[in-house]
Amino acid sequence: MAVKYVMEPFRIKMVEPIRILTREEREAAIKEANYNVFYLRSEDVAIDLLTDSGTNAMSSEQWAGLMRGDESYAGSSSFYKLMEVTDRLFGYNYVQPVHQGRAAEKVLFPLLLKEGKVAISNMFFDTTRAHVELTGGRAIDCVTPEAREVQSKVPFKGNMDLPRFKELLHEYEGRIGVVVMTVTNNSAGGQPVSMANLREVSALCKEHSLPLCLDAARFAENAYFIKQREEEFTDSSIEDIVHEMFQLCDLFTMSAKKDAILNIGGLVGAKDNEELALKLKANVISFEGYSSYGGLAGRDLEAMAIGLLEGIDEQQLHYRIGQVEYLSALLEKEGIAHQSPAGGHGLFLDAKALLPHIPYYEFPGQALAVELYLEAGIRGCDIGSYMMGNDPDTLEQIEAEFEFTRLAIPRRVYTQAHLDLIVEAMKNIRDRAASIKGYRIIWEPPILRHFQAHLEPLE
Repeated sequence: MAVKYVMEPFRIKMVEPIRILTREEREAAIKEANYNVFYLRSEDVAIDLLTDSGTNAMSSEQWAGLMRGDESYAGSSSFYKLMEVTDRLFGYNYVQPVHQGRAAEKVLFPLLLKEGKVAISNMFFDTTRAHVELTGGRAIDCVTPEAREVQSKVPFKGNMDLPRFKELLHEYEGRIGVVVMTVTNNSAGGQPVSMANLREVSALCKEHSLPLCLDAARFAENAYFIKQREEEFTDSSIEDIVHEMFQLCDLFTMSAKKDAILNIGGLVGAKDNEELALKLKANVISFEGYSSYGGLAGRDLEAMAIGLLEGIDEQQLHYRIGQVEYLSALLEKEGIAHQSPAGGHGLFLDAKALLPHIPYYEFPGQALAVELYLEAGIRGCDIGSYMMGNDPDTLEQIEAEFEFTRLAIPRRVYTQAHLDLIVEAMKNIRDRAASIKGYRIIWEPPILRHFQAHLEPLE
């Protein structure tokens, strides 16, 4: 099988040195971090794949935009530039900047959910699930069963499970506050949602008078997959596909730290719902800042307007997703299992397959994340039982489902040599996998435990 690396569609203008620690130094660093990769100092990490959120390299145009930012408290010209771009791409009556994606969830979800209400999704990610639960609501995942077939080459593993979704609509009739479609589906391995599936979910939501919210952090990557994998859209532009995706929904939340190739920022939007828009604006002013800056500096608004358009550039997306496909192909040659086909923003290693001797309650995804750091200074993160926490809706499913170690690849940051090193590290880990031990939690907070928990290795 030939493995081809897609050439970067840019030139490198500035570099940042990487500090390489010895094995002994890495052992000391992860122990000091309580075996939680979030506590590691960034200077102690050689290849940082913890997240693709806010860790991207901005373009020369975006850096120039920072200098043009209008820092006026109200009515900033940078805000109106951003609104022109969002109107063009999404076609929503109301769009509001916020400081990041979880802020969008914080201002929106309390308007839709409360004690006794449920939210249904193709699969919630960690902060989205947490913000549902903080309202007193209950988060229910409804991902297609094909997502669980980790090594199958199904093109749209991020889809909503439509038969089960229809059952849930009847089971929780009158109690559903919102339906959320996550694109791409992060917890399922960065897997895309098809337009056909989104259309059917949208029609069912309209039939039941339910608001449909797009969790649009990786909207451009999802649109690229639709163009590549749905015959109807072969000749469509990414921009046209994006527009249809958003028009099928009533609301959206977005972390602009992903596909807008930004270091900070987010958006929340409402279509044809002036009453909700006014409530959203009130929440933003209370929690984030005045509505025309939403917790951001004018320079961030300027860079976001530029980044949203750069993010839908097809050449950039071809390279971006090509990096993940390159890494996937090399690992497949080595027999190292991962969610296939490759997702949009990262590679999701199947820790359950690599470490079958570690049960879910000893956190194989976290064990592999720690081992990768010890092996080569690579920082990934668990997307499995450790991240899922003690949510009763997921505990029942965890043992039979996902135990991933996610390697999220920041945009325009790493090169082919970095990806090759990841493969070498994984080969070494594979060869001694039977000797790797699990972990136990010795302290955890009540919510989003994976960010703060303290662990220790099991003997």
